[in-house]
Amino acid sequence: MADMIRKVSYFAMDVADKPGEAARVLTALSQAGVNLLAFSGFPRGRRAQLDLIPEDAVPFRKALSRAKLKVRAKKTGFLVHGDDRPGAVAEVLQKLADAKINVTAVDAVSAGGGRYGAILWVKSENVKKAAKALQAV
Repeated sequence: MADMIRKVSYFAMDVADKPGEAARVLTALSQAGVNLLAFSGFPRGRRAQLDLIPEDAVPFRKALSRAKLKVRAKKTGFLVHGDDRPGAVAEVLQKLADAKINVTAVDAVSAGGGRYGAILWVKSENVKKAAKALQAV
């Protein structure tokens, strides 16, 4: 199966950098029936940043409002998945390099069952060019 690359909306949120904060946010979303396609969290200064990629932004935003959680403005990233193989992520990144697009960040993981997944971000001014280079849907 060929890799599937799609353009996705993602939302960043700052939370306290302490135990349980990500679990609190994810639990609130889960209880509201929100499905996430991807999630990443990391320290940012004295706080932590959570990047959330919902399957559907409408119920996601409603759930945030009910839980009194705030996110920054919507941005765009790319969700990649396909059959795991040596060099799978290198192939994706090479397409962007060939198009002279710098990758802001990337997270990739073997998903088991011979599959892999990745999320990647480029600067907003490069999203259209990246989508074309990646043949993203």
